Amino acid sequence: MTSTLTQLPFEYYSLPLCPPANGTIHYKPKNLGEILRGDRIVNTPYEVQMATPTNCRLLCNKPDTPVTWDGEQSGIVSERIQHSYYIHLLVDNLPCAMRYEMLDTGKPQYEHGYRLGFVEDDNVYINNHLRLILKYHTEDGVHFRVVGFEVETKSVSLSDLQFDGQTCKFPEKHKKQEVNSQGATHLQFTYEVDWEESKVRWASRWDTYLAMSDVQIHWFSIINSVIVVFFLSGILTMIIVRTLRRDIARYNKDDDLEEALEETGWKLVHGDVFRPPQYSKLFAAVIGTGIQIFCMSLITIFFAMLGMLSPASRGALMTAAIFLYVFSGLIAGYLSARLYRTLRGVQWKKAAFSTARLPCRV
Repeated sequence: MTSTLTQLPFEYYSLPLCPPANGTIHYKPKNLGEILRGDRIVNTPYEVQMATPTNCRLLCNKPDTPVTWDGEQSGIVSERIQHSYYIHLLVDNLPCAMRYEMLDTGKPQYEHGYRLGFVEDDNVYINNHLRLILKYHTEDGVHFRVVGFEVETKSVSLSDLQFDGQTCKFPEKHKKQEVNSQGATHLQFTYEVDWEESKVRWASRWDTYLAMSDVQIHWFSIINSVIVVFFLSGILTMIIVRTLRRDIARYNKDDDLEEALEETGWKLVHGDVFRPPQYSKLFAAVIGTGIQIFCMSLITIFFAMLGMLSPASRGALMTAAIFLYVFSGLIAGYLSARLYRTLRGVQWKKAAFSTARLPCRV
């Protein structure tokens, strides 16, 4: 469960949603990358059978016993909906996506996950009915493979739901299920499953997800950082330009010989170009750490371009980046020690060790 407005993910059962039928929650074993990303893959009560459509069905509880949230639980759900949280379901390791059409071009576009709910006229509504659209590919009519997973959401009020055993139906024009953030909320969770045959092969089933625009990018943070960088760069550029213009104007004046021979301004820098810095050990450690990050990024991008870091392997990219960062420490230690020796340093072993300790200090 993630949001574009906050950077704090939550697991699925952090909200009072329907538990599995047997009441046992199983968490999938995680690798290092999934742990750092905050991924928590867990089983849900949705029942799906291959190439077998399912009409509207009750997800949990009984028709005469709706799900009841108290004021505190309703408040938590309402807060998550207001923060635009998305829920990410998985079928055969394939994530769900919501399809919509661009207003200007009419072309279909996808976004990861489905919305927990929405806000209209200061009222909070939850999407308590899901239509799971699963796409399959088969060559012989016997063996099937899932190649697509879409979700359509609806908010259906409890008063409009009609039950016949575990099956359900509701009118096309129905009321929406509101979440009462100040008191108790009564609702039912329902779902239906549709299967569609697709010409997409198993090897190409990730193409749709790789081509979609990621709505989980925190554009505000990125734009804010870019604006700060350009602002500081502009200030620094103005200071340098003004200093150089003043020095050049002074050099172009027809002064006497003694003043012409005297070096001032930026010409004094030429004596400091090859002078070792005061903290040469720290300087070498910073350069070595930068080279370490550069090598890690370059090798990770290279392996990703070769297709060795498949998106189906969750957390593989971050796991590979961490291990490559650790092994790149050998290169960083050697280059920092070499640079420290070039700056006429003596304790090159301490310089290499300082390179290893610098990220910990930061």
